Amino acid sequence: MDQHTHVRIRPAAPADLPLLQSVERAAGEPFRAYGMAAIADDEPPTVEELEQFRQAGLAWVAVPEDAPDAPVAYLVAEVVEDALHIEQVTVHPSAARRGVGRRLLAHAESHARRRGLKTLTLTTFTNIPWNAPYYTRLGFHPIPDPALSPGLRAIRAREQTLGLDRWPRTCMRRTIEP
Repeated sequence: MDQHTHVRIRPAAPADLPLLQSVERAAGEPFRAYGMAAIADDEPPTVEELEQFRQAGLAWVAVPEDAPDAPVAYLVAEVVEDALHIEQVTVHPSAARRGVGRRLLAHAESHARRRGLKTLTLTTFTNIPWNAPYYTRLGFHPIPDPALSPGLRAIRAREQTLGLDRWPRTCMRRTIEP
């Protein structure tokens, strides 16, 4: 992707879903440099899983204006209690460090605000530069484990069964300004 190419955020379409798996695989590769080959090798969400987010109206893609059918990033979310929980935000390395992830998060926040939700939440690795340190720069704050809501505790438990806790993880929250 050209450094000066602009992207547009739009709802994910059925034809995008298999392409998002390729974005996910490419975005996993940089984890190898941090001793996290298992993350790089992890299978992306299935088309069926992505379709559930899409049908709920909670899946968005970033596409270059000159290639509207070629997503370079995506975000899927779910409503958990009074929050929009960012289940996954993934940017292809060719589009990284250009504000694409930030734009997807802003789009999700606007959607959450329209729905009357109070916060954005997510779970992330603490020691990966494009994870917790990045979200901290965007105004997210760690949620101490004792303060986790039942819904976030359930998400963390699911992550533990998937083996994600082999590396330090945290839940984070950002208040949605009215």
